[in-house]
Amino acid sequence: MPHPALSPNRVAVITGGASGIGLATAIRLAERGLHVCIADRDEAALETAAETVANAAHGAGMTGSRDVLAIPTDVSSLESVESLRDAVLERLGEVAFLMNNAGVGGGGSSWGGLEGWRKVLGVNLWGVIHGLQVFTQVMIDQGTPCAIVNTGSKQGITNPPGDAAYNVSKAGVKSLTESLAHELRNVEGCRVSAHLLVPGFTHTGMIRRFVEERPPSAWVPEQVADHLLAALERGDFYVLCPDNEVTAEMDRRRIAWAAGDLIENRPALSRWHPAYQEAFEAFVGGRD
Repeated sequence: MPHPALSPNRVAVITGGASGIGLATAIRLAERGLHVCIADRDEAALETAAETVANAAHGAGMTGSRDVLAIPTDVSSLESVESLRDAVLERLGEVAFLMNNAGVGGGGSSWGGLEGWRKVLGVNLWGVIHGLQVFTQVMIDQGTPCAIVNTGSKQGITNPPGDAAYNVSKAGVKSLTESLAHELRNVEGCRVSAHLLVPGFTHTGMIRRFVEERPPSAWVPEQVADHLLAALERGDFYVLCPDNEVTAEMDRRRIAWAAGDLIENRPALSRWHPAYQEAFEAFVGGRD
């Protein structure tokens, strides 16, 4: 059964909705007959995306001026997210589905790139914090079935070398969303569910800056959106996406190995330590 928050004529709010996974999800929800608000700080991209989502809504038989909203929003600013909430409630009257999806890359190393740290944490982590602070109580108080999806990353779980700031931001999103799910289920009468989206390798704008043509191993954003909606129908909390190269079983073994560093007191990030390369490859290959 579809998640009841995703029923026709209900309202979805998606940050980072002008491109990538956010836009693909907005289109899928518009096709289901939801009223959709996409929020993004790229106003030019937002205008183009709004037309695309509106076309999807019209294809589903929706013709009202309220079907699609596009609101410029900087999720790193609490005031901007509050303005987003106020505009949605004024125009659409409720929020049934919130997707805290806005994200940026290009952070910094453990002791370098301070401005990159501020940018990445401001959007990737504080953007989610602001979204939850501003929307969650409103959604609880509505008393209707609702869903909150926060977009994380496998980098926030296995912590690969190369961008400490991004990894930290997404690890924070994982921890925060787990806490959110626990707290929501302990609120009497609460009908809001929480979900952590963990995409695999996906050819979004963040990747397109470096690789214009989609690599064979990458999913397209529409595949992630479809995987998310199917997981919501099952009631999954962890929405861990494979891609065209990495299977679900490979993901599970990589995550188990990462947890094993702590349990077995191996060197940090032993997966990338030369002394453990053979053992890691054997483990992931199922030869443990």
